[in-house]
Amino acid sequence: MRYSYGITSALLVGGAAISLMTGYPAGAQVAQNDRIQMQNTVPVAGAPASFADLTEALQPAVVNISTRQSITIPQAQNPFEGTPFGQFFNQRRGGGGPQTREATSLGSGFIVSADGYVVTNNHVVSPDQRAQLEEVTVTLPNGTEYQAEVVGTDPSSDLAVLKIQRADPFPFVNFGDSAQARVGDWVIAIGNPFGLGGTVTSGIVSAVSRSTGAGGAFDRYIQTDAAINRGNSGGPLFDMQGNVIGINNAILSPSGGSVGIGLAIPAEDAAPIVRALISGEEIMRGYLGVQIQPVDEDIAEALGIEEGIGELVQGVQPGEAAEDAGLQAGDVVIAVNGEDVTPDNTLSRIVANIEPGTTVPLTFIRNGERNRVNLTVGRRPSDEELMRQNMFQNDDDTTPAPTVPENGGGLMEELLGIRAVEITPQIARQLGQPADTTGLAITAVAPTSDAARRGLARGVMILSANGRSVASVDDLESVLSDVQDDGREAVLLRVRSRQGVTQSLPVRFMDN
Repeated sequence: MRYSYGITSALLVGGAAISLMTGYPAGAQVAQNDRIQMQNTVPVAGAPASFADLTEALQPAVVNISTRQSITIPQAQNPFEGTPFGQFFNQRRGGGGPQTREATSLGSGFIVSADGYVVTNNHVVSPDQRAQLEEVTVTLPNGTEYQAEVVGTDPSSDLAVLKIQRADPFPFVNFGDSAQARVGDWVIAIGNPFGLGGTVTSGIVSAVSRSTGAGGAFDRYIQTDAAINRGNSGGPLFDMQGNVIGINNAILSPSGGSVGIGLAIPAEDAAPIVRALISGEEIMRGYLGVQIQPVDEDIAEALGIEEGIGELVQGVQPGEAAEDAGLQAGDVVIAVNGEDVTPDNTLSRIVANIEPGTTVPLTFIRNGERNRVNLTVGRRPSDEELMRQNMFQNDDDTTPAPTVPENGGGLMEELLGIRAVEITPQIARQLGQPADTTGLAITAVAPTSDAARRGLARGVMILSANGRSVASVDDLESVLSDVQDDGREAVLLRVRSRQGVTQSLPVRFMDN
C-alpha cells in the first residue's frame, strides 16, 4: 500500500532514455489501433456520441490475467507444549511442520504484438516473499485460455511482460505518445475489475505528471476519473485514437474502492522498459547516491531561493557519483543534463533515464550561489540493495523492531529468534559506526526469545560469537551449528549498541 495525503493508494490486483514504441508487428499484421483509422471509427471532436466502435476495435487485444501461487505458512507455536494439553493442540493443528496453501490473484493486461507479447503490472504476476508463483493464465475476451511465460519483470516501474503462443496471429494494440495527453482529453479504460472481464469505463485525463508524494523515479502518473478498481491493474488506458497512453496501476481512495482518482503509468515511461524486457536487455538506470527532498516554502524562505525549483540534498552516499562530484548535504540541485528539476520532473526521474557511465552537467545552489560541475552518473542499485542501504536511516531509540515469527527459517532465527544483515559501509554510517565496521546488524527480534530479554534489539550489532568474528549470517550460523553439535544450548555474543557500548552477552536458544 502507498499513502498520500492520508488517502490510501491501492494497487489494483484483484483478490490477492525515452523513446516511444510503435508496436511489435509480426509479418504483415495490422494493429487493432490502425484498424480504427481504416474504419473511420474515431469520434468527432468534442463529446463522442458513443465509444462503441472504439471499444469494439480495441477489446480483442485486452486480456484477463490470473495467477496461481503456493504459500508456505510456518507451523504455529504450541502454547501448551510440555503440558497434558499439548497433544490435543497438535492434533487440531493437523500435524507438525509448515503448511502449504494455494492463493490466486486477478489482473488485466494487453497484447502488444501479433506473436503474443502481453504487458501488465509486475505486482499482478509477482507474489510476495512468502509465495511461489506456480502458474500464469491469460484469457482472451472470447474465453480462450493460454498458459503464459513470464518474459521479464521490472519491480521499480511495476511493469512485466508475458508471452503466449498460438499458430494464428493475436490482435494487438500500440503505445501512443502520452506526452501529448492534455488535461480534459477523453480516455477509456478496459480491464478486469473484481474479475468482471471485458469491462469498459470512460472519463477524461484529470491531471498529467501527477505525483503521489511517494518519491522515486516512477512517481509520475496520468490521473483519470475513468472508473478503475481492483483487477484493472495492468490494463490499458486508451486515447480517442485507440492508442495506449497509460497502464492502469493504482487508485487513490479512502476506502479502497474507486472514487474517481485513478493513476496510470505514462506510455512514454513504460514503452522503452517494455521494449527492453521483450528483447531481454538488462535494465540499467542512472544513480547519484543522494537522499533528497523537494524545496517547499519553508526551505525556500530559509535559503532565499524560489519555491518549487530544485531538490535539497539531505545526505550523500559514500563512494557514489554525488560524493565524487563534491556534492554536500544542504546543496540544492536545480538542473541535470540541461533539464530543470521541478515537482513534475524530479531529480530521481531525470537521473534514472541517464545511462550509467554518462558524464553530464549538474547545476546546484550552495550558500546562495549557483555552481556547475560535470558528474559521471553511476548505476542504480537494485531495490533490495537500496532498502539495505537505508535500512536504519530513520530509526531512533524509540523505533520498535519488527517481530520475528516463531519457527522462522535458518539457525539464527530458529535458535536465537533474531534476524540480521551484514554491516555494509552504508549501514555502518547509519548506525554511527566507522565505515570499516564488520559484523551483523539486527533488524528484528522475537519478543519471546532470550535475546529480547537480554536487551538485543533492532540496530544492535553482533561482532563475534563464542570468540569467532562474524562478518556474515553464514559465519554466525556456523558457530551456532558447532554449539548444537556439542550439545550446548547457549552462545556468547559480543555486541555493540548504537551508543557504542560493547559487551558480551550469553544468549540461550529458543525452545522449539
